[in-house]
Amino acid sequence: MTAQPIALPSAEIKCAQCGGLLHPDEGQLFLICPYCSSSVYLDKSKVVFHWSLACTVVPDAARANLHRWMAGNATVKDLDRKAKVTSAAFQYFPVWYCKARTAAGKEQVYLEPAAAISVSEIKALAIPAGDLQKYDPGLDAQAVAPSVPFPAMLAWLAGRGVAAEQVLEAALVHLPVYIFKYDFAGKSYTALVEGASGKVFANLFPAKAEVPYFAVAAFSTLGFLVISLFPLVGFALGGGLGFGIGLVAALVLGAVFAVPVFALAAYVSAKV
Repeated sequence: MTAQPIALPSAEIKCAQCGGLLHPDEGQLFLICPYCSSSVYLDKSKVVFHWSLACTVVPDAARANLHRWMAGNATVKDLDRKAKVTSAAFQYFPVWYCKARTAAGKEQVYLEPAAAISVSEIKALAIPAGDLQKYDPGLDAQAVAPSVPFPAMLAWLAGRGVAAEQVLEAALVHLPVYIFKYDFAGKSYTALVEGASGKVFANLFPAKAEVPYFAVAAFSTLGFLVISLFPLVGFALGGGLGFGIGLVAALVLGAVFAVPVFALAAYVSAKV
């Protein structure tokens, strides 16, 4: 969807902060209130505050955060060394910031992308209200224009169980993000590094395979379970003496069996 210019007569457009009448030029979406100096965004159906987050992460630090994430436990082994970063870009990306009252009576903040993006996980970002600052028009050259109108955002919130009447306040926030594209094993991926917190977000990425770990866990569990039955089998066959022999056998075999289990686990950890 593409945001349309405000359709109401300019005399009916009021500042979300002071209620002063706004007089935007035709097609103008971003405006500074002449009465209270608030930054506002003029959606087709609503006038909301317009905020931004300051970028505190420099490009080198953003790339370093990306590589640390690649080397983490969620990704395949040595992704940080084997992946090739093909492009890096910086922009201020728009999100809808909504504060709503939950069924339990608590206030909760929800984020929804205000423009098309391949990494929708950005909506999991936690933005402290104190970090929001008035949008500076000087950021326009690096800012992505919003294309998701307010009603569409409300529909997305409804899909998350938040009704329109639960929304207490809404705002448009431009987030500083570094967009990295990288190749691995013949496929291309995208990851975002948020420029205020340094957190990495990615929908699709080369994830660590879980099957080998499950196989090791199943193998070790089955092996130790069988060994633990030795004392019971010994008792059934030879009474107290059989139980003692079975217990000694279980202890010895358990110690011996632990060696290949730990070796197999170490191998899988090193290779996967």
